[in-house]
Formats: sequence, structure tokens, C-alpha cells
Amino acid sequence: MIIDFKQLQFCIQNDTIRLIRAGNVAQNPDGIFCEVQVAGFVKDSHLGVKMVNSSEGRKLRYVSHVLTDNTLIIVQKSALVEVTTLFLAYDDCDAVHVTNCVKCICPQPIVLEEVSSFVLPGIGAYDTPEQLRFTKFVQSHHAECQPDTRSFDEHGLYRMGGQSQKRIAFSNVGSWSTKEALPQGVIFGDASGSALMFQIESSNSWYYEIGDLGPTYYLYLGGANASHGAWSKQLSYGEMYTAPAVSLAFGKDLNALLAEMTKCRRHIAGKCKPDADLPSIFNEYMHLSWDSPSADTTRKYAPTVSALGVKYYVIDCGWHNEEDGNIIYPFVGQWKESNKRFPLGVRETTDYIRSLGMKAGLWIEPEIIGTKCAEMLEYYDDDCFLQRHGKRIGVMNRYFLDYRNPKVTAYMTESIRRMVQDYGADYIKMDFNEDCGIGTDKDVLTPGEGLESHARAYLAWVDHLRKTFPDVLFETCSSGGMRMDYATLSHFSIVSTSDQTSYLRYPYIAGNVLSAVLPEQAAVWSYPVGTDTPGFTATSEWVNEHISDEQIMMNMVNSLLGRIHLASHIELLNEDKLALIKQGLDYYDGMTAFKKVAVPYLPLGLTRFGKKQVAAGLLHQGKLLLAVWNLGGERELRIPLADLQPVGARVAYPADPRGVTCTLDADTVTVHFTEDYQARMLEITLS
Repeated sequence: MIIDFKQLQFCIQNDTIRLIRAGNVAQNPDGIFCEVQVAGFVKDSHLGVKMVNSSEGRKLRYVSHVLTDNTLIIVQKSALVEVTTLFLAYDDCDAVHVTNCVKCICPQPIVLEEVSSFVLPGIGAYDTPEQLRFTKFVQSHHAECQPDTRSFDEHGLYRMGGQSQKRIAFSNVGSWSTKEALPQGVIFGDASGSALMFQIESSNSWYYEIGDLGPTYYLYLGGANASHGAWSKQLSYGEMYTAPAVSLAFGKDLNALLAEMTKCRRHIAGKCKPDADLPSIFNEYMHLSWDSPSADTTRKYAPTVSALGVKYYVIDCGWHNEEDGNIIYPFVGQWKESNKRFPLGVRETTDYIRSLGMKAGLWIEPEIIGTKCAEMLEYYDDDCFLQRHGKRIGVMNRYFLDYRNPKVTAYMTESIRRMVQDYGADYIKMDFNEDCGIGTDKDVLTPGEGLESHARAYLAWVDHLRKTFPDVLFETCSSGGMRMDYATLSHFSIVSTSDQTSYLRYPYIAGNVLSAVLPEQAAVWSYPVGTDTPGFTATSEWVNEHISDEQIMMNMVNSLLGRIHLASHIELLNEDKLALIKQGLDYYDGMTAFKKVAVPYLPLGLTRFGKKQVAAGLLHQGKLLLAVWNLGGERELRIPLADLQPVGARVAYPADPRGVTCTLDADTVTVHFTEDYQARMLEITLS
């Protein structure tokens, strides 16, 4: 019996069910798509730490399936476990969302050591590793979402004359889910230009591998496991464990994949009423107050921000505590207003922000307390902290709170209530600036299990906040984009993509980030007066002499494709320079409806740090909004658009393009820059 579901095809034969095809990327008549390793049972493999050939994979027998237009539920079982796999599809995209749940069905408790979210066997052919390509998305603080595209053999998975121990693999371990790599990847097959994109939806540890198995290769996706992330989990009879969900998108090339994954993400992304119109945001942290805001400085900056039409004004770290900003972090955790910085109370300042026609925001780091925060160290019990071997986990003068503990959630819920109801916050920026490592072994079998259960408890608490305060906009941030995954982003409507401080480097992030995050969720800093120039002093004279119009325009273009987070000393700019910001904000507001339905389009492909020219855009029906950057390269940028059939092109921002022009010749748009460092927003009309 054959079951077709989207691009997946299954075959039921005798007492087994196999995944025999996935688009044109994978084909295997013996396609096992679930792997479960139970401790004490033989792993049918000599292949080291590879996840395939688990103790239960080949023992699973078909039980049942239920097929509807948009769902497929498959149940299999062995003597030890019952595995239920839910495939969910959507009418508007060529993508599948997969969830895998394992139930113990034997009388004695078992210990799971590996549970796949999904396995895709049959990729390409063993003798064609040079034709198969894989794109890994590398991450780092200030350098998020960087592609690494190589063939399988260049990644180290070459023909070896037999089944090997080699893998193309990555395991994230810790509470920063995207500190080294994004939980996503792209496989370009060797048949008719086929391609596949995957994402793993975990806010903590996760793992993927591509390996050789028989005549083909396979893709394994999952959360942590015993070998990667120190994860195991005990189940008694009837107990269940659900692995992190994954999503798969199919297409002929990168842009097709990004379009399908983007449409899929819109079905699972967090949404909230106050963020429906994608309001513009000013945050006074970057290149401005940093960790030392005050009532006086906010009153100095806010009138200019309001006059530009910004919707939210966010006061970042420092509205709390009496310690100076340069030493504040070891003391945080009470989340009570600073009398030193806000002598009339924070509410007086947030009311002032609202009097100017904006909504007010406050920052918090809810998952930690400082190691010198005496009040909270006295309040919290030892059980309130993530710990290993009975000792609290400490990083950068912070301890980590354990959200499995009701005393933690009770205090932190009250802290948020105080910020919203007493201090007047309409917006809460929830930051997380450290990684706790492998996890906590308190009350669990392994640290990986402890980390996973804590992370899920934290997101459940976030959901409680969203229901309790439906008119508050909650942002997630982790030192920029260090937790930029779709387990987290299914609970938040907006995420910080980076803490990059140089506007000349941000295009390398902004040019790629729509491959990882929806445009309506991807917050990007715009700091027109950002500077690391020695001798900088915050005076109007200095600023207007040294901050060029081109710097302002590039900062605006950097953020137009995502969610603008305006910052820096814009109050010092003259009217002409402020007009460029205002124009950018107005253009941003005009993009809202388009941005919520458009898909990414990268005509030059993914970019890398150091490239001289970058282009990234949003595509919907007959229009392409395309940001273009010249970063010290050739002043002529040629953009091939044959697949889109362009019929018109113009510079849309700024209204006065300052000599920069774009011309259309056949299917190529050519941008003619006038300086070495410039950025513009183009509008391209399509047939």
C-alpha cells in the first residue's frame, strides 16, 4: 500500500512502513524514518556515535495510520516502545511539520538514549558525494547567520569503499540554542535540481547528522541524545516523551526553499495583538544609554523620537538597581526600580513617554540573578537554581534560575506584573546573556534532560505571561541572536537578530537573516549616529559634521526588511538628517502589509562577511523590494532576475537617491553607486 503526503511517499508492506521517497532529494525502498535507542539493548551498528541502526529502528512494526488532507499520523511499535509520528502540512506551502512521540509499552521502566525527530534516508547516491551539497548556517555573537556551503566530500563525507563512521554533523549543547550554528540546513540533491531545507525546533540542545548508509546518504534530525548533550530519559509504563519538532521544505533552489519555509514558519510563529501592525521601536541602549539610562536622558531623547513617528520607546538595562552601569550585572535580579536613576519613579518616565504618543518598554533578564544580588540570594532556595553535582551553575557573575520551580515562576510573574502595572511597561524585552552549558542534573537522570525540561517550563511560563498581559508586546533577545530558533519563536512575535555594533558589518547579517527568521519577527538595529570613532563627544556640532547622510541611509536600509530597532543620538541631528530617518520610518510603515505576506528573495545568494556587494529582498506577487549594499567594492552592481521577469525598477528609499540610479536591461537590474559605501532600497516591478 502506498501513502502519498505532500512530497513524502510511504509504503506499507507486510508489517512495516517505510519512507520510500521525499521529493527528488531522497529515495530508498528500505527507508526507516524513526530511530529510538533504549539503554541496555543492542545498537545494530559499529558506526561509532551515528544515530542510525538504533536498537528499536528496525524492530518497529506498522500499527496504523490516519490520513487527512493536511495530516498524516503513523503509529509503529516494538516490544518496548510505541512511536507516533504526526506529519502536518499546510495548504499554502510545500512544507511538512513533523512531531515524534515515544511511549513506553513494556512493564519495566526503560531509559531512552536517542530519539529522532525525523530521519530522511536515501539522499543521493553513495558514489556522488561531490554532486551533493550541504549548507550549514554558522553563528557567533555579532556574526549571525553565515552560510557554509560545500559538497558532501568537501565536508569530509567522501567515498571510502564501505560504510563509514564519518558524519556531517553538528550538536548544539546548552541554553543558547544558536550560539555556534542555526538549527537549520539546506541539502542540494543530485537529481533535477532538487533541494530540501530543514529546521529543528529546539530552544536548547539539538543535533543533526548527514551520513552514509548502504548505497545512499541519510539525514537525521533530533534533540539532544546520550552522545551529544548528555541526554537520557527514563519512561515507566504508559509514559511518553515528545522529541523537538522539525520542519521540512522542498523546492528547486535556495529561493524556492526560503519561500516555502517562510510560509511554513508563519503557521507556527508567535503572534500577539499589539504587534499586529509591526510597530517601529526605539531602544535607547545601542550607541546611547547602554547600561545607564535615567529619567533625565529619556526626557532628552524621547521628544525627537516621538516627532519621527516611532511607536514604542524602550528603556533597556539599567532602569533597575542602584549600582553604576559598568558594574550592574552581578547585582541584578530584584527587578525593582532604581531611585538613583529615576528619583520620581519609573512610572513617571513611562507616563511621559506615553504623553508623547508612544508606548513604553522595559528590559529584563528573567532567567538569571547576579551572584552579588543579596536580596534574591536570601529569597531563593537552592532548589530554585540550575545546578550540577549539587552546586549552582554560574557564568559571568550570574546564577541560572530553574523554571521548573514554582517559587521562581511566582516571583518572576510578580516582577512582570510590577513592570507592567506599576511601572507602566507596554513592551517587555526579555534578554538572556549567558549559556548554562550542558544543563542541570537536579531531579533528573541526566543534565540534558534537566535542561530540556527547564527550557520547556520557561516557554510555558512565557505563554502564561502572554495570556495574562495580552496588550503587552514581548521581545526575545539572547545577546542578539543566540537563541534564534522556532521553538522560541513560536512563543514570541519578535526576536533580536544581533548585537552587532557596526552598521558596516550589519548588512552581512541583514542580507541572510530572512533565511532564518520571518521578516515580521526579525529585529535589526538601526543606529544612525553609531560610531566607535576615538574622541567622539555627543554634541550636535560633532555629530552633524562627522555623521554623513550615507551612514544614516545605510542604517535605515539595514533594518527595512525586518523590524526596525532605532537607536543612538538622533536627537543631535539637524533637520535634514532627521528627515532621512523620518522618510525611512514612513517607508517602513508602508511595508507592513507587504512584509507579512512576502517571502525572501536573494538574487545573489547568501552573503558572507567581507563581500563587497550584498542584495536581499522581499517578494510578493508583482513586486520585489530589494535592499542593495555597496561595501567598498565595485560601484556597479548587476543583479540577474531572469526568473522574475522584471519590467521596471526604481530607487524607492531615499526619495532623493543622491545620484544613485538603477537601470533595467532585459532581465538584469544594474545599480550605479556613486560612493564606495552606500545602501539603497529598490522597488522592482515584475510582469
